[in-house]
Amino acid sequence: MLDTNDLRLFHEVAREGSFTGAAELLGYTQSAVSRRIAALERQAGGPLFVRLARGVRLTPAGAALRRHAEAVLDRLGKAEEELAAIHRGGGGTLRIGAFATANVWLVPQALKMFRARWPEVELRLVEGLSGRLLDRLEAGALDVAVVSDYPAGLPTEAETVRLLEERLLVALPLGHRLADREVIDLRDLAEETWIEAAPPGQTTILQAACARAGFTPRGGLRVAEWTGKFGYVAAGLGVTLVPELAARAVPDDLVLRPISEEGPRRKVYAALPEVPLPSALAFVELLGQ
Repeated sequence: MLDTNDLRLFHEVAREGSFTGAAELLGYTQSAVSRRIAALERQAGGPLFVRLARGVRLTPAGAALRRHAEAVLDRLGKAEEELAAIHRGGGGTLRIGAFATANVWLVPQALKMFRARWPEVELRLVEGLSGRLLDRLEAGALDVAVVSDYPAGLPTEAETVRLLEERLLVALPLGHRLADREVIDLRDLAEETWIEAAPPGQTTILQAACARAGFTPRGGLRVAEWTGKFGYVAAGLGVTLVPELAARAVPDDLVLRPISEEGPRRKVYAALPEVPLPSALAFVELLGQ
């Protein structure tokens, strides 16, 4: 295995055309340079320089090694620059995971500001359920994950930063008996059928809020995706909860209404690995703004 320090020394000798010139440039003695080049030649299997009265000249083997040394040293230099940029937060790749409704407004706005400040960072985005995003974060496949505690809490040991708490609005079809109210009492929804996809065996945010209001929500068709829920509500097959972050994505054939004080709310977090990238920390800061 050729040592990179020896390759750097060899490259300087070839460029300077002498052991003395390379020694002066690198702060070595001429004899130290001569010994190291001789050791490199033994490792390479033959002479790399022709020793002249004044200076040295590359042999054919030395010319071949110089081509490879320049390529290796150039790649190492680029690697050092990229690593330095990553540690500064101004380069490399930032792998972001986000749940669906965070991609309606929260994440795009933060990424817009991030890209304006750090255009050299390559951005990659993965959409998924919060639990799966946390699994990917733990496995090292993500650098930051935007997750929420909806529908049944946030099972994680990852480092999290709380970003916001938002109301969960109720989506009703046009013409619903409660559509004209400015605020809806949760108890008035006791007889409604709910469109959702609660994890089996877990108490959801909706169930906990309804229990506080004195009733158990009536389950209906299981639909996980927000956009799919909208179609079922518009068809009059039930009502559903919509976070405020997703309100601007709701179609015109639905009505969104806030629920009174006892209504359900959810929290949104940014989850980070134990040793986060500077670019991930910068992105989380923008999310918080």
